[in-house]
Amino acid sequence: MGKEKESQENNIIGQSTYVEGTVKSDGNIRVDGRIKGTINTTASFIVGITGVIEGQTQAGNVTISGKYDGTIVCSEKLILEGNSNVTGDINTKRLVIEDGALFNGNCKMNNLN
Repeated sequence: MGKEKESQENNIIGQSTYVEGTVKSDGNIRVDGRIKGTINTTASFIVGITGVIEGQTQAGNVTISGKYDGTIVCSEKLILEGNSNVTGDINTKRLVIEDGALFNGNCKMNNLN
């Protein structure tokens, strides 16, 4: 199992919401809206199919279904689902790229712990 914190807290940024700045939480974060800035969580970060991120993320586990432009540092597993469109650099322990996902950038895989 991963070393990320178990969290019961879920933070949701809805489809009609735009955030510019830094989002920090020890809980899970799900984005169906837009964020321009930095996301930090020790738990899971999910970008829904309508989610759009421009910036940097540091998280335990990351799942992307929407659009992401920037840098991702993921201490456990990064999943790029079939609808995802990711541009930028990623650093992760494990990587899953589903059929149909788009990824343009650099990937470095290692044990970040």
